[in-house]
Amino acid sequence: MSDLRVSSVRSRKVANPPKLPDGVVVTGVATATTFGGNLVGNVTGNVVGNVTGNVVGNVSAESASFTGDVSIGGTITYEDVSSVDSVGVITAKSGIRVSAGQSISPVSGIVTYYGDGSQLTGVESGVVNFVASGTIANGKTVIINTDGTVGIVTVIPTNTPTAGDAVTFDSDNSTYSDVGYDPDNGKVVVAYADGGNSEKGTAIVGTVSGSSISFGTPVVFESGGTAYPSVTYDTTNNKIVIAYQDDSDSDRSKAIVGTVSGTSISFGSAALVDSATTNQTRQVATYDSANNRVVVAYSDVTNNKGKVAVGTVSGTDITFGTPVEFFSAETQYIALTYDSTNEKVVFAWRQAGSSPYAGKAVVGTVSGTSISFGTTVDFEAGATQQIGATYDSTNGKVVIAYMDDDDNDYGKAIVGTVSGTSISFGTPVTFESSATYRCHAAYDTANNKVVIGYADDGNSLRGTVITGTVSGTSITFGTAVVFNNNGNTDHIGVTYDSSNDRAVIVYRDRGDSNKGKSVVLSNGATNLTSENYIGIAGESIADGATGKINVVGGINQGQSGLTTAQTYYVQNNGSLSTSAGSPSVVAGTAISVSKIYVQKS
Repeated sequence: MSDLRVSSVRSRKVANPPKLPDGVVVTGVATATTFGGNLVGNVTGNVVGNVTGNVVGNVSAESASFTGDVSIGGTITYEDVSSVDSVGVITAKSGIRVSAGQSISPVSGIVTYYGDGSQLTGVESGVVNFVASGTIANGKTVIINTDGTVGIVTVIPTNTPTAGDAVTFDSDNSTYSDVGYDPDNGKVVVAYADGGNSEKGTAIVGTVSGSSISFGTPVVFESGGTAYPSVTYDTTNNKIVIAYQDDSDSDRSKAIVGTVSGTSISFGSAALVDSATTNQTRQVATYDSANNRVVVAYSDVTNNKGKVAVGTVSGTDITFGTPVEFFSAETQYIALTYDSTNEKVVFAWRQAGSSPYAGKAVVGTVSGTSISFGTTVDFEAGATQQIGATYDSTNGKVVIAYMDDDDNDYGKAIVGTVSGTSISFGTPVTFESSATYRCHAAYDTANNKVVIGYADDGNSLRGTVITGTVSGTSITFGTAVVFNNNGNTDHIGVTYDSSNDRAVIVYRDRGDSNKGKSVVLSNGATNLTSENYIGIAGESIADGATGKINVVGGINQGQSGLTTAQTYYVQNNGSLSTSAGSPSVVAGTAISVSKIYVQKS
């Protein structure tokens, strides 16, 4: 073999490339501006231009750019790509990671997962997006509206209360009944003189459920004859306090501390409110939460004065400071209420003994175990009786209900405003155009209603209730509702159960063998039905916004204080309870203290 060294090889004819029919073996670098035909062997370097045909072997490059489609008949292995559009199956050996805010979804149709799903985590189920009608907080029960939006389960205030069926708590000639509420145990406590048991002072615990009430076993707190009990609650010591007249001890005023446990109540020892005099009557009690004191006012019949004593609860006992006069003449129909905004006790009473028997009021300021007073004012200049009082904490107003003797004995109410140690009043408003007896009042904080219970003498003394709404220094009333159709109702007491958003009335039904009875009142109408409950909000949703609702089959994580494995029911106000409401609607089953599996009855 010999070498041929030339500068160039050209064809005999111009513009025609030379032909090498037996091939060319190049051991160095071959440089060409163009290349045609098959290439066998390794190519190292850049290939500029089109490669048409098959490439057999490995192609190794730092990068490649394709402006058209690339078809691969076998398997492509890669470390990182920004986009894959596959018409076949993609097998990812080390998993698929989707960035936050991205999704896996079909172009059309549905995505199908094959497997039992036991290893899937973070997958939302039982969640549907709805538009909110009104603001919805996370964890709130919701209903679906007729327009397809959702809103919270709530009670809408009404001007016409609804009374449940009467329940008897004493079938043996109950007298002098009153009622208070224990918010720590969610129970009402009724105090009364048991006529079937020598008028002994007796108490019984009531449990409200929906529009009804059930009672535990009666407990005697005073073995002697008892009259005019008044029930209040010490929120600092979590104790019921009952002030009463002990008929077997010269009609002295006494007080006793009660402790509620379940559906029963136990008592400490009774204490004298005033040890200096006898014949104290018609006592009434309230609680000053700012000073942690019980305030008991009463009529000192022996000395014809209105007096008050401040009590301090310690354990199961109560002690009183030195009684103070709040009025130096004969007093009757005393009513007390506590103004929590101004931290004052407001007294209302009738001046007795001489005309004009005016309705009077004064503001009391508790200090230690004593109390001082501002200037006494008339809330009604004419003859007044049957007085009840309560405090509207929403509007910061005192409301006094009474019978106006100088205006056909009509039932009236007046709004008072406390300022410092003084109180001023608006104009009286008539709520009943006939004689009204046994006026008693309480305030419904959920529906912003003043609740007044009374006996309507124009309707055979039937037990009647009416609700009022305070605005400024006046009050407007809705429609009165009869709660005792038997007639001749007396010894009426009213309290408000804030756990169940219900007012509770107790009374003696003289039309039914003088039985002690109770009814539960609703001052609002729920928007919940047995059909419209849809689920529980999975997040906070603004009015008009779209948000997640955990529907049947979903798990809501916005709860607290649940008992695992308990079935919970939706209440009329939207809260959850292990007791069925009315209507009975299952919310779901608790699977932890903060999670509930949404179901529906």
